[in-house]
Amino acid sequence: MFDTDIYKDKMQNALDHFSEELKKVRTGRAHANMLDGIEIEAYGVKMPLNQVANVTAPEAQMLLVTPFDPSNITAIEASIRANEALGFNPSDDGRVVRIPVPPLTEERRKQMVRLASEKVEDVRISMRNIRQDALKEAKNLKENKELSEDDLKLIEKEIDKLMSEMQTKIDAIFDSKKKEILTV
Repeated sequence: MFDTDIYKDKMQNALDHFSEELKKVRTGRAHANMLDGIEIEAYGVKMPLNQVANVTAPEAQMLLVTPFDPSNITAIEASIRANEALGFNPSDDGRVVRIPVPPLTEERRKQMVRLASEKVEDVRISMRNIRQDALKEAKNLKENKELSEDDLKLIEKEIDKLMSEMQTKIDAIFDSKKKEILTV
């Protein structure tokens, strides 16, 4: 028999990944996840920032990066400055890196919404691919006479129901993020 749970898990994983990606999209408020994509050249290898420093948001408009090893402070500052998508101008005092988070302009807010909507389209493409894989597998089972025509129709309905549930969740997550971005 055909197991839709595998595809349900794949869709849930895609949704979880989408949620994590949206956390990286900047809103008007500072949060530690803003620096998740930053990689630091430390000890001769590229490492994620969270493995070489502690990132906190002590204020709504300030991020504080405290390196575990103070010798990495210049590499951390340079990596953050080099990421133009964030547009941050960090400064260090020898122990910590302070990153002022400037308030977003209206134009920049609209840019962030566009970036978030691109991520929505990416997750929708992933969902459609998972749906196509599920339907392809079901049709192969029917051709091999392991499924009846009625079973195939039931599976298609179940997959389509799952897709519409996921689309609703995607829309809800995006609407929430959009509201957060556009709130001044």
